[in-house]
Amino acid sequence: MIQLPVKDSVGKWMKPHLLDGIESKRAKYGYIFALPWIIGLLIFYAYPLVSSVYYSFTKYNVVSPAHWVGLDNYVQLFGDQTFWTGIRNTIFYALISVPLSVILGIFLAILLNTSIRGQGIFRTVFFIPTLVPVVATSIIWQWLLNPQFGLINQLLAMVGITGPPWLGDPDWSKPSLILMAQWGIGHSIIIYLAGLQDISKDYSDAASVDGASGLRKVWSITLPLLTPVIFFNMVMGIINALQVFTLPYALTYGTGNPANSLLFYSMYLYNNAFKYMNMGYASAMAWILFIVIMAITLILFRSSNRWVYYSGDE
Repeated sequence: MIQLPVKDSVGKWMKPHLLDGIESKRAKYGYIFALPWIIGLLIFYAYPLVSSVYYSFTKYNVVSPAHWVGLDNYVQLFGDQTFWTGIRNTIFYALISVPLSVILGIFLAILLNTSIRGQGIFRTVFFIPTLVPVVATSIIWQWLLNPQFGLINQLLAMVGITGPPWLGDPDWSKPSLILMAQWGIGHSIIIYLAGLQDISKDYSDAASVDGASGLRKVWSITLPLLTPVIFFNMVMGIINALQVFTLPYALTYGTGNPANSLLFYSMYLYNNAFKYMNMGYASAMAWILFIVIMAITLILFRSSNRWVYYSGDE
């Protein structure tokens, strides 16, 4: 590689061997400053990750040494009915919650992108719920969905509708949780808004000249140009939905009741690890979840070439 001559701070030409010394010195200082982060990565991420692979093939309760059992944890998982209940609940939640949050987020973002008086106030109102801690959110929604004196059932009673028991009924508990999840779509709305503002108004003006309606412009211009943002929010939404934990755990105090209808995969994993002290079993569950999430993410990335349009694509 040919080195170009470089001047020092006083304007003199520096010799190539001096340049090599300066570059190596800079690299050394760079490694020194990055060393704390590298050590933290190895201790708090790499070591637990590798350890969990080993523990997934052992019977380990933290107190006593790990005992190698091979594939017994994985075999036991597939015969565990509670494990399958957690999977069914998680899939049901993800299949409804993610598309609903995408549709609702885009709809609200388009409304908030219009030029109206008080636009900033409306955007703030939709974003504020995301700042509320999840535990506080669960208390608020327990109040709202109370079958006797909850605000939602009282509003339904005013129009002659008898409200369901919501969180007290296995048939209504998961829809109730999906409803609560939409409370926190403010982050998605902000991201959609950023994507909408990045779309040139020239496309809309040209479509208006051709006589396109507002709905046609949204379908043929806005949504295709917004697909990179939709793709990002969809991937993140699926990952978060498959790991849903805090809200159902706070609502049910970790029990998953009624009738295990709110027992999700991550909750059962947590209970095995820290309630039953079955770390080997929990590690096996964690790796199954990791593999499933990785597979879904890879499928989404492979399929993105067919429906995601980036600026500059012809």
